[in-house]
Amino acid sequence: QVQLVESGGGFVQAGGSLRLSCAASGSTPNLNAIAWYRQLPGQRRELIATISTGGEITYVDFVKGRFTISRDSAKNTVYLQMNDLEPEDTAVYYCNAGRRLGGSYYGTDYWGQGTQVTVSS
Repeated sequence: QVQLVESGGGFVQAGGSLRLSCAASGSTPNLNAIAWYRQLPGQRRELIATISTGGEITYVDFVKGRFTISRDSAKNTVYLQMNDLEPEDTAVYYCNAGRRLGGSYYGTDYWGQGTQVTVSS
């Protein structure tokens, strides 16, 4: 079993920054990665960044250069530093525990509760 708790969301003006945290507890032997997703109002959750225990990192194109995923293994926490935020980044952000295999990310049903990010223009 894995438990995930997100924090760090809030309200920020366009061009501002936020850092989200995903604190993980528990483990399963087949999971080796954490991903950040976001869900815009009325839309499906979309994958935006992943990081594996081996340090492999991936980003979706529209956040490259603005968002940075990192991890602190000692704290079992994964971060998402978000810079130069835009109103279009307004969403609920979730972390997910999953597995990276063969260059792809395979998510699971282990989700946090989500944290709201609101960016004003």
